[in-house]
Amino acid sequence: MTSIHQDPRAIELGAFALTELRELAPSLVFATIVTDDGFELVHAPNNSFEVGRFGSMSSSVQALSEAVTRELRIGDSSYVVIAAEKGHVLQLRVPGHPLILAALFDTAETLGKALASSRRSAERFGAQLSSTLN
Repeated sequence: MTSIHQDPRAIELGAFALTELRELAPSLVFATIVTDDGFELVHAPNNSFEVGRFGSMSSSVQALSEAVTRELRIGDSSYVVIAAEKGHVLQLRVPGHPLILAALFDTAETLGKALASSRRSAERFGAQLSSTLN
């Protein structure tokens, strides 16, 4: 059985999800979809951004956020936000799959719009992936 990060159909659907995210939120600087263990499924755009490093950090941050919510017994972690002076990173789980959508936005995007756009893309991608892989 092929790992999800090597599945051609999953990669195609992931690329479409990131294209959709870019259309919904033009201030998107970079986005990637990675597995829980940091393997990249897809990223966009194709630039000199340190793809592997961003993916590894994203999976680590996701694991840490889920450990915190589990230890505090406050429910499942919905998303992670890292707000910085020159932009913000949002990441959330792709529903029903061991995948994380991580995106970097510049400050031209409001956090609310970035979150809504990311959530919509992740949910749609998860649904498409479920119907394709099952």
